Amino acid sequence: MGSTYFTDPLIFLIDSVFSLYILAVLLRFLLQWGGAGYYNPILQFLVKITHPPLKLLRRFVPSVGRIDTASLILILALQMLSDASIRFLLDGGMINIGALAITSVAQIISMLLNVLVFSIFARALLSWVNTGTFSSADSVLRTITEPVLDVFRRVIPYLGGLDLSPLAALMVLQMAKMVILPPLYELASLIA
Repeated sequence: MGSTYFTDPLIFLIDSVFSLYILAVLLRFLLQWGGAGYYNPILQFLVKITHPPLKLLRRFVPSVGRIDTASLILILALQMLSDASIRFLLDGGMINIGALAITSVAQIISMLLNVLVFSIFARALLSWVNTGTFSSADSVLRTITEPVLDVFRRVIPYLGGLDLSPLAALMVLQMAKMVILPPLYELASLIA
C-alpha cells in the first residue's frame, strides 16, 4: 500500500498517541522504581492515566521485587501494537512477530535512554538556574536520574564543587544508543 496522503496523518496520530502513553507508563515505572513520593502531583497524574490497564494486568502479572513487571509488559504490548498498526497501514500485509518484537524492544530501549538523557540534561540546567528551591519537576528529575548518576559518582571524584557525573552519564548513554540499537534493528531486518 505504501505511504499516501491519507495514511501519513493517520500514522502520525497513531505513533504520537501510542508514544505519549508509552512514555507515561515508562515514567510511572521509573518513578515507582526510584521511590518517588506518592504525593508528587506529576506521579499522581501518571498513576491516574495509567491505572486502568495496569490494574487489569496486575491480576495476572505479579511484580518481581521492586520491578513492576505489569508496566513492562504493558509498554511492550503497546509498542508492538503501535508498530503493527503502522506496518499494516504501510504494507497492508503479514507482520513477522519476531521482527516486530525485536523492533519494539529496540524502540523501548531508545525511549528509555532518551528519557534518561533529557532528564539528566534538564536536571543539570535546573541546578544552575533553580538553586536551593524545590519543585515537583525537580523531584521527578532527581528520582529518575539519581540511580544513574550515583553509579558515576562512585567512579568520578568530586572536583571541588564541580560534579562531572552528569557529563559522563550523558556520554555513556549516547554511546549505549550507538552500541545497543543498531544490532537490534539489524537483527529485526534479518528476521523479517
